Amino acid sequence: MRAALLALPLGALVACGGQAAPDARGSGPAVTASPGESGAGDTAFAALQERGRLGMGVDQYTSTHVFDSLEDGGRIELQRDVDDPEGVAIIRAHLREIAEAFARGDFRTPAFVHAQEVPGTRIMAERREHIRYTFRELPRGGEVRITTRDPEALAAVHEFLAFQRKEHRAGGHVH
Repeated sequence: MRAALLALPLGALVACGGQAAPDARGSGPAVTASPGESGAGDTAFAALQERGRLGMGVDQYTSTHVFDSLEDGGRIELQRDVDDPEGVAIIRAHLREIAEAFARGDFRTPAFVHAQEVPGTRIMAERREHIRYTFRELPRGGEVRITTRDPEALAAVHEFLAFQRKEHRAGGHVH
């Protein structure tokens, strides 16, 4: 399924702008923005949200991301904002796929969502034998826990998570 998404015509990505969202929230509580809210109306962020919906399978405006940088790596959390058993199942399947893909050094889904190579992923792919990805269910979705003892991999994981926090305008702990 993800491979099919990546095969979208390049023109579609160009039409979406392919630009990073300029508004960063940094650390703090997770932020969920609806299309009409301040800051969410810019075209680059709207395009990111739409590619996120295609790549992850759920509405990004009614789901919450958290990207925590931790001493030994970090975690990616994605949960629905409301009770939605179908959406929760989609999130869980997506996060399981992400954990498996990242373990193989495959970061095509975040590259698709962000319309660029995501910072940190090149080193994470190169150092994949030193990084562990573990999926865990949460009440309305799930998380992927990322752990490593390798300093180079750890720096890359933190770079990746910082980029994700900024681009998704999401919360998360910054170690």
